[in-house]
Amino acid sequence: MAYEEVELSRDCEAIQVPEGTKVVLPRGTRCTISQALGDSYTVQVPRMGLFRIAGKDADALGKTPAPSSRERTAGEPASEDDVWRALKEVYDPEIPVNIVDLGLVYDLRVEATPAGKRRVRVAMTLTAPGCGMGQVIAMDAKQRIEALPGVEEAQVELVWDPPWNPQMISPEGREKLGIA
Repeated sequence: MAYEEVELSRDCEAIQVPEGTKVVLPRGTRCTISQALGDSYTVQVPRMGLFRIAGKDADALGKTPAPSSRERTAGEPASEDDVWRALKEVYDPEIPVNIVDLGLVYDLRVEATPAGKRRVRVAMTLTAPGCGMGQVIAMDAKQRIEALPGVEEAQVELVWDPPWNPQMISPEGREKLGIA
């Protein structure tokens, strides 16, 4: 996506990057969309910094939210592949590569519940332990998993062992980032 300058058409909730602080950007704020991935937007506001705007607020940017790729037939339980696909829609607002291809997801377990639904457990890390966006990214992953049909519960745990390093990035992620 090319950078695009826009003006907010209404007050809009945003999360400051990398601090993770919730703020309200007022109507009329001029900003530049620098990333539009996973149905969220990263915008640069002059003299204020970077912010993440959720897809539900796309209209404030003059955009229409992208349809979710996780829609499935009602009654069909989510599979492990469905969970991986949902996680591939989760992005760090500063990096144009999803958390799976960044190598941030260390473990994924899908278990059947007595009610015939699914319980999903994910262990993931961040590129840096002090990232203020950690809980935001983990919550995004949890909400995407819980939106899948038949998922009763999702737990996303942030872990720090082993420490993340760039060698964990998938070949697809390396290609997107332009690294060998």
